[in-house]
Amino acid sequence: MVVKYNEIQGTDIGGGITRRILAHEGGMMIVEATFQKGAVGTAHRHPHEQVSYILSGKFRYTMDGESYILEKGDTYYVPPEVLHGAEALEDSVILDVFTPQREDFLS
Repeated sequence: MVVKYNEIQGTDIGGGITRRILAHEGGMMIVEATFQKGAVGTAHRHPHEQVSYILSGKFRYTMDGESYILEKGDTYYVPPEVLHGAEALEDSVILDVFTPQREDFLS
């Protein structure tokens, strides 16, 4: 699969967050999420493993009851079913990788 960034339409998922699904197939998916300052990725859990990379901006990230300030270049790993969420402290972009792919994002 080859994905041309300029050909992908972002989806406004509300609350100041836009999701852009990049490459995905079978056991893996990569997603870009753009957050406006103050946008909140509500705490949630899912059966997927997740690795995330902060492309720009700054987040207050909470996982399993602990909070961290994450900035451009920082990464984190989320095991399956662990509660996590984030608040954008400034306009920010994050790159998420999921395994297996998030079928719920595709429907």
